[in-house]
Amino acid sequence: MMKLNEMTDEELAMSYVSGNNMAFDLLLTRNQSNLFSYILFIVHDRDVANDLFQETFVKVITKLQQGKYTTTGKFSAWIIRIAHNVIMDWYRSQKSGKVIEFANDNDLSNISNTNVLDATIESKFVNEQILCDVKKMMNYLPVTQREVIFMRFYQDLSFKEIATLTNVSINTALGRMRYAVMNLRRMAQNHDIALQLD
Repeated sequence: MMKLNEMTDEELAMSYVSGNNMAFDLLLTRNQSNLFSYILFIVHDRDVANDLFQETFVKVITKLQQGKYTTTGKFSAWIIRIAHNVIMDWYRSQKSGKVIEFANDNDLSNISNTNVLDATIESKFVNEQILCDVKKMMNYLPVTQREVIFMRFYQDLSFKEIATLTNVSINTALGRMRYAVMNLRRMAQNHDIALQLD
């Protein structure tokens, strides 16, 4: 019999459905960091993110037990879709289309960019500052635009995957990205921030 740590997430999900609770514990361990980062990136409030994270996993457990998961897609994409729906439900319940602002400028410090150049120390510093400025500006984007940027650049998803996960057409996903980039450029111009990496 295959050991749990050798199983894919999809195999672990099916093992949990068959009654193996240890399989779910491993699934949670493997996916909790990325899922929480995604939720926090969208809502910008650690307490709210914790609540939504827990609600997401309650829904994941419920859907698994109801047999609503099939191994035709990636488990991680499936739980991101559930989290997206939980977040959108939460936003609707707030009756506010406004982006939540926060006082801590380092709130997105858990997101890293592995492609920061290996050039001189000065160019590394400049590039890190640019990435920091971009992350700060992203906080002021509408939630749908912030979400598409996170999925595209931090999760490396295709626009087809983004469209599927957010339940919109590819054209809508592309449009949200276009508006996000336009808004970022406008903010950069208004605040004299350079957005070009060396």
